Amino acid sequence: MISATIDTLENREELQRRTLNTLRLAVVPGQAAVAGTVAVVSLLAKDMLGSDRLAGLGSAAFTFGAAMVSIPLAAFMRRRGRRPGLALALGIGSLGSLVAAAGGQTRMFWLFIIGMFLFGSGQAATLGARYTAADLATENERAKAIGAVVWIGTLGAVFGPLFTPLEKRFGIAIGLDEYVGPYLFAAALFGLGSLAYLLLLRPDPLVVSNAVDPTAERSRPIKQVRNSFGEIRKSKHAMLGLVAMAGAQASMVGVMTMTPPHMADHGHADLSAMVIALHIVGMFGLAPLVGRFVDKTGPVPSVLIGAVLLGISTITVQIAGYVPALVFVGLFLLGLGWNIGLIAGTTLLTSSVPVSARVEAQGTGDLTLSLCGAVAAFGSGFVKQAFEYHILADLATVLAGGMLVYAFYVRAATSATVSTAH
Repeated sequence: MISATIDTLENREELQRRTLNTLRLAVVPGQAAVAGTVAVVSLLAKDMLGSDRLAGLGSAAFTFGAAMVSIPLAAFMRRRGRRPGLALALGIGSLGSLVAAAGGQTRMFWLFIIGMFLFGSGQAATLGARYTAADLATENERAKAIGAVVWIGTLGAVFGPLFTPLEKRFGIAIGLDEYVGPYLFAAALFGLGSLAYLLLLRPDPLVVSNAVDPTAERSRPIKQVRNSFGEIRKSKHAMLGLVAMAGAQASMVGVMTMTPPHMADHGHADLSAMVIALHIVGMFGLAPLVGRFVDKTGPVPSVLIGAVLLGISTITVQIAGYVPALVFVGLFLLGLGWNIGLIAGTTLLTSSVPVSARVEAQGTGDLTLSLCGAVAAFGSGFVKQAFEYHILADLATVLAGGMLVYAFYVRAATSATVSTAH
């Protein structure tokens, strides 16, 4: 077991501040890379294939890539720490951006998909930064720390899509397809984030929290998932955290992925980048307040509220029709509901499993989250093509409802257990 000693509470708090500052420097470019790509990935796929049906494949590929890297990344960090793991994952994401750009430019769809799969490694690192924020946080400030990192991603998440038109023009200026330019910028941004981790994340917060074990068993991914899922199942709160993260991700990704093509179908393609930008403000912009709210209210009631907001948002986009204003409102609420579900779910999962199993459980959590997002992204194009956009929103509403019901069940079961104990 590798450990680093902190002799005073003041030193621990100072290290936590330094860790959060490093995360801010790395998350902003990483989130900008992800958000800028999200704004064009389905459009590039549709342009290459000429159909909505498979337009979600690009988003599905990078979401599936994020899922597949979650478990080996967690195992690597368990043995080596956060710093090398996050830096390596962003480096792979940078390479994936370049491969996807090559595939898009040459119209080799299989190469584009491989690139997007590798790109998912950068998404996994950006998403996993919230766990790093929780490594040294006290129990009553864990959601606040997670929220702080989620919030700082707002800068990248908003400016990523807003700079997409400039990135497109840059691509055209150097002789590339208009949708390829953003991938070049994504490669550079992932690279900047990787350097920030390598140079500044010292000492490693996971080492300091005594959670790194170089002798940890190098188990196969399936065995590791099975073992960590067994730990999660022991706690109703940990299971709710897993359900909240996965349900919020699936609801959000399915609707978000097909919103730009839906708007393009009705002559509002020029507004899609702004809609996605506002959606991402909802995803990240209020995260500090959400973190404090979760700490104060409790993660279980917060999951309930997040599920309600997700349901309201999906109903709003169903009735939006061709009215851009309602699409803006619906996508903002979709992002906010996701934000609450993610922060509350992460807090529940992190605080409800033993420290010795925490990193692996976090990897399983992100695996589940990303797989659900990949299925939603992949299926969204088929649903839109066959049944129209409003049916896709209906399915997202059902997911939000299921999340709400399970949260009520866990709250009731926990209350009954407490009453019996007394």
